[in-house]
Amino acid sequence: MTSDMKPLLSCLRGVELQGYTDNFKVIDQRLKSLQTGYFYKPEDIHVLNFFRFEGASNPDDNAILYVIETKDGNKGTLVDGYGVSADTDVGNFMVQVQDIVKKTEKQKA
Repeated sequence: MTSDMKPLLSCLRGVELQGYTDNFKVIDQRLKSLQTGYFYKPEDIHVLNFFRFEGASNPDDNAILYVIETKDGNKGTLVDGYGVSADTDVGNFMVQVQDIVKKTEKQKA
C-alpha cells in the first residue's frame, strides 16, 4: 500500500465506525450490496457525503469515497477512481442519483 492510500483508508475506517459497514459495487446499472446481495436503483439511494483523494505521485491513486444510505436503511460505502482511473459504470450510475450531499466542515459539527 502506498502512503497515498492512507488518508482514504483512514476516512473509510471513520465512516465504518459511524455504522457505514456495507460495501457497494455497481453491476448492471444498479448498486449491489456485497453484504446482502440486494440491488438498488439510483432513486433508492442517498449519498450522505463524499470525499476525494488525490495521489501525490500517481494519478492512478485518485479515488472518491461515497457514503451511502439506501431507502431500506442499509448503510455503506462505494469507492471509485476518478479522472483517468474512474469506472465508467460507477460514473454512469452516480450521474443518475438525485440525492447527493457534500457536507462542509460547518455541517459536520
